[in-house]
Amino acid sequence: MEADKVDAKYKRMRLQVFLGIFIGYAGFYIVRKNFSMAIPELALLGFDQSELSIVLAMNAVAYALSKFLMGSVSDRSNARVFLPLGLVLAALSMMFMIVPVTLLGPEHKRLAIFIMAVLNFLVGWFNGMGWPPCGRVMTHWFSIKERGTKMSIWNCAHNVGGALVGPMAVYGAIWFGGSHTELYFLIGTYLFPAVVAIFIAILAYVLIRDTPQSCSLPSVEKWRNDYPKNYSAKQEEVLTTREIFFKYVLNNKLLWFIAIANAFVYMVRYGCLDWAPTYLRDAQGYDIKQAGWAYFAYEFAAIPGTLICGWLSDKVFHGRRAVPTILFMAIVAVFIFLYWQFSSNYFIVTMSLIAIGFFIYGPVMLIGVQALDLAPKNAAGTAAGLT
Repeated sequence: MEADKVDAKYKRMRLQVFLGIFIGYAGFYIVRKNFSMAIPELALLGFDQSELSIVLAMNAVAYALSKFLMGSVSDRSNARVFLPLGLVLAALSMMFMIVPVTLLGPEHKRLAIFIMAVLNFLVGWFNGMGWPPCGRVMTHWFSIKERGTKMSIWNCAHNVGGALVGPMAVYGAIWFGGSHTELYFLIGTYLFPAVVAIFIAILAYVLIRDTPQSCSLPSVEKWRNDYPKNYSAKQEEVLTTREIFFKYVLNNKLLWFIAIANAFVYMVRYGCLDWAPTYLRDAQGYDIKQAGWAYFAYEFAAIPGTLICGWLSDKVFHGRRAVPTILFMAIVAVFIFLYWQFSSNYFIVTMSLIAIGFFIYGPVMLIGVQALDLAPKNAAGTAAGLT
């Protein structure tokens, strides 16, 4: 391409691709943790809460395995196809969660729980196809010195999608619930979000492009004249699976350190998020509408928290990602204590949940940024998947 056209096209395509991965990843969160919203209602129908917790755990187990294994596939795949495909499959798996409740119900509880567990495992597995292609796109289209700020903005996709789950559960049930009021929640928590997610997948396919080179553009390092210390032309080549796993990921001790740290971040993130609707109902007597809006507040509060954390890591701590992570996690610990000790106080519980949301997503984002920083471009999905 002629040099005078490169600059204009690069700027336009970066914005387009960024919108694509932002909207696309938000779509994954519309069909990811919906089972958490359904647990209180399923318990009212006669399902046992301890058995439902097993179904919930299947999602996390599958997501962890998929993010690592499918991450290595994504490093050798076209992100434009890989991300929308994962989103459509996650949406279809979520849609079928209605079947064991309506056709089997608590009368055939064991079989219904088993089918729900399998479907929620598939939801988690296909959700694992979301982050790695986004990481791949981010490393190819944005250079290392701008990645902290750009990733903090993109990371808000978690919260835009996650925040919508509560209101969608409420209003999807009201708008499309039909005559069986006790089953309203199935439409709001499963069917309505799944249909929206499929539409988002189509939009993501239209917007995303895999690499600058696939658009006849030079690498981002060359365009910005922004080469990291360990940069080499080989990073632009597609690596073999063996090279990705054994040379750049499994032998990288720094990646293992942040992976261990990430376990503690996610323990809090999902410990609160997965059980918030049930906890709020049991401890506070919230109905599904109140729990839905509290869930929304938790997720929405994360947006300014993530942006501030990303800005601090770039501007105040000059790329030292660990320091703001430690500070934010220390504050999270305080609000976890308040959330636990003052469960009977409506105001403290709600404010603590909002504060946990505000402070937890910055560390989630920064550990992802560190994973991308520590591996070559074409091993980015696997490196992020390990964490």
